Amino acid sequence: MKNFYLYKYVFCFLVLLVPLLKGSEYVLVPDSYLDVQTGKLVKGNIYIKDNKIIAISNENKLLDKKKNIIYLNGLVLLPGLMDAHVHLIGNNELNGYQSIGESSQMATIYGVKNAKNTLMAGFTTVRNVGAGHFADVALRDAINNGVIAGPTMLVSGPTLSITGGHGDNNLLPFHNHGSSEKHSIVDSPWDARKAVRVNRKYGANLIKFTATGGVMSKNTDPNARQFTIEEIKAIVDEAHSHGMKVAAHAHGLKGIQAAIKAGVDSIEHASFIDRESIVEAIKKGTYLSMDIYVSDYILGEGVKKGILEESLEKERKVGKIQRENFRLAAQLGANMVFGTDAGIYNHGDNARQFKYMVRWGMTPLQAIQAATINTADLFGLTSVGEIKIGYDADIVAVSGNPLEDISRLEDIRFVMKEGKIYKQ
Repeated sequence: MKNFYLYKYVFCFLVLLVPLLKGSEYVLVPDSYLDVQTGKLVKGNIYIKDNKIIAISNENKLLDKKKNIIYLNGLVLLPGLMDAHVHLIGNNELNGYQSIGESSQMATIYGVKNAKNTLMAGFTTVRNVGAGHFADVALRDAINNGVIAGPTMLVSGPTLSITGGHGDNNLLPFHNHGSSEKHSIVDSPWDARKAVRVNRKYGANLIKFTATGGVMSKNTDPNARQFTIEEIKAIVDEAHSHGMKVAAHAHGLKGIQAAIKAGVDSIEHASFIDRESIVEAIKKGTYLSMDIYVSDYILGEGVKKGILEESLEKERKVGKIQRENFRLAAQLGANMVFGTDAGIYNHGDNARQFKYMVRWGMTPLQAIQAATINTADLFGLTSVGEIKIGYDADIVAVSGNPLEDISRLEDIRFVMKEGKIYKQ
């Protein structure tokens, strides 16, 4: 019995040590892995060296006892999942006026916790769209430097907003309104260009702006367009000139139309999009990121969580039509990615959206592709999103075939990011 506990403690120590090992060689031996391009389950052992997949083979004779052989019996491997719309910074238990009391330092500390929860849920790459004080830049860099555990992050820095828009702080009265990030309040094309340059200067990978009002902000109308077309074009032109992509928060149709016309890379939410705009988005290669799970959370938990009644009333109007338009976009073959708005609900619950995507018109494979190859394409990343020789070893595993039951993705059993094991 003493030996049993000794082995148990040694095993736990080794599991904790694994993420610290760099450049280690592994062989993953699963039941199969999912080819996300074809939807086929493929037999094969995955050979990993220096954070890359170097071979895939069925030949057991290639198994080298000197390597770390990880037997994943009963498990199916998938490429690491991606979420195109998260808010890792901050305590998501705070809503409405409660959020005013949270310092940027405390919000960043909560970001550490949120990043780990997201990674352990199988999301190895995310796009953080909107964070004050460039806290998302700090979080990304801490992850990249190996200080903390979390997904690979693409970050936008502060969201660009018009005065009084979604992204400005409308909870405070005039005499208490802070001005620490006034650069992100844009009221002219030249303001827009300067805001893009400032965000880039301080480390942002992409630009996010609010083309319409929002659900969770005070005194904004989700249907109302924000920014002039000249301002939107200035944002897009300036960002693209620096190789940065642009995400447009847009619920209302006029804001969606203006953003697509200006050449944004993705429309976030896209709640009131219509058939004509979906077709235009397809022509322009614009991606749609539609967070169709979060509505149930807001309406089910909103009162208990302290979400303002104004926001709850807006969500009642937005949620159903967004899901109907999601179905239309899927039927028309729109470019669609997996974006959840995690941060409104608990980080780590991102995968709950998969079953909603299937319920509202996607096949299980299409939903998985939205969270892998489609999102990788939007992000401009060429070495993630598939289990493929030469790709990064971002790999997760579930019990059984997720194409038969998409909810299996809510129970991730194994997580490897960049060749390091974080969950086994």
